[in-house]
Amino acid sequence: QVQLAESGGGLVQAGGSLRLSCTASGRIYSNSHMGYFRQAPGKEREFVAAIRWIGGTTDYADSVKGRFTISRDNAKNTVYLQMNSLKPEDTAVYYCAAGAFWGLPRTTQDEYSYWGQGTQVTVSS
Repeated sequence: QVQLAESGGGLVQAGGSLRLSCTASGRIYSNSHMGYFRQAPGKEREFVAAIRWIGGTTDYADSVKGRFTISRDNAKNTVYLQMNSLKPEDTAVYYCAAGAFWGLPRTTQDEYSYWGQGTQVTVSS
């Protein structure tokens, strides 16, 4: 079992920055991946970014490439999502997720077995 605790959401003006954190408790396997998804009102949950725990391979949605950076601190069992140049369309509830699978990070929700409680990010124009 893995439990995920999220923090770092809030309200920011367009062009600003926020950093989300997600701390995992429980066993981290060599094939573990962690990712962030987001869901805006009236829309489906979508992939944002993911990272492989061992090796640090990353993947990003096209909409956030060049603006968001996902990283991890193995010693703290924590993943970070640094969000820069935020836009109003980034407004959503952001969810941290964890899954165990081999290969590159995956972008589909079904691959991730564990989910955080979600944190609200609001970007004002």
